[in-house]
Amino acid sequence: MPPSTYKALVTRTEGESGPELVKKSLPVPTPGEHQVLVKIIFTAQNPTDVQSFDGNVFGDDAVLGCDFVGTVEATGPGVTKVRQGMTIAGLVWGGEIAGLGAYCGYTIADDRICFPIPEGASLEQASTIPLAATTAWLALFSKDCLNIDRKAKDKEPILIWGGSSSVGNYATQIATMYGHEVIATCSPRNTDFVRSLGAKHVFDYNDEKVVENIREAAPKLRLVFDTIGGPTSSETASRAIDPEGGALCTVRPGKANTENVTEWTRVTDVLVWTAFLKEHRYGKFYWPVHKEDHELASELFEKLPEWLRGRKIKPNNVIVLDGLDDVAKGFQMHRDGKISGYKIVVGVFDS
Repeated sequence: MPPSTYKALVTRTEGESGPELVKKSLPVPTPGEHQVLVKIIFTAQNPTDVQSFDGNVFGDDAVLGCDFVGTVEATGPGVTKVRQGMTIAGLVWGGEIAGLGAYCGYTIADDRICFPIPEGASLEQASTIPLAATTAWLALFSKDCLNIDRKAKDKEPILIWGGSSSVGNYATQIATMYGHEVIATCSPRNTDFVRSLGAKHVFDYNDEKVVENIREAAPKLRLVFDTIGGPTSSETASRAIDPEGGALCTVRPGKANTENVTEWTRVTDVLVWTAFLKEHRYGKFYWPVHKEDHELASELFEKLPEWLRGRKIKPNNVIVLDGLDDVAKGFQMHRDGKISGYKIVVGVFDS
């Protein structure tokens, strides 16, 4: 039996020294249709956690955190994908729904957007998979993103801008798994790592000849996934696209930082939250229910256990922080630009 309350890390917008994260006891929720109650073991940090906190997107008492690994404590009606007692990894949008997040002791999750972790797999590393892998999967195959036909016999090359990022890691592996020649960019220290993920060509994104090098490697390039979404990354990547036309998908909601892409580039964006069968609002943006993306994401979560068991997909390298009190430390490491080639994971041992 779960307890009646649990500890959660919640946002406070007017702390003594500005916005802060504080512990609070919350009532343990009851799972509804297609939902499971999960006791969290590990939570993986994502940039959206820090951005939501720093931008005060959800106000006071929001529980942030999106990626988790935990044990199923109870199941609601209609649950078929997992069962009580299983250790699973899953995805929630921490902050969007009051009291729901992953920097806490318990959470409610959609059983279709979770997967059982195979025996022998690292729980810490498995916690890094859901958000980044789903973002990559939707960017590549959603009809509103690059819309790549997985059944096509002729496979086109694809440029993954930011191949060593968490999303770039999974995008490179998934695109390679489906037979595409991957050209990737990263910093020189991560070149060997990105090659190990399956990229055929890897270039330094700071090299002044990076566009020229990409064009030489893939003269007819039509597909680009910008996993960075920085001030100039989409613009630079778009110049590698064949002037006859192509498509670029950015991780930035609202297609931010794409104003200066080449005129022959069709721009799309990916929002991982369309994996859930509900509408979403984030700041000034609104996304309606997207049934196709939900079904596509559910398919991914069905595939992940076998891919992980067969080592067809490699999770991120991790650094593990000890307890909810260390979450603020992880956020500051992100702000300071100290995270490269690994993800921060928090052990939720104190909730």
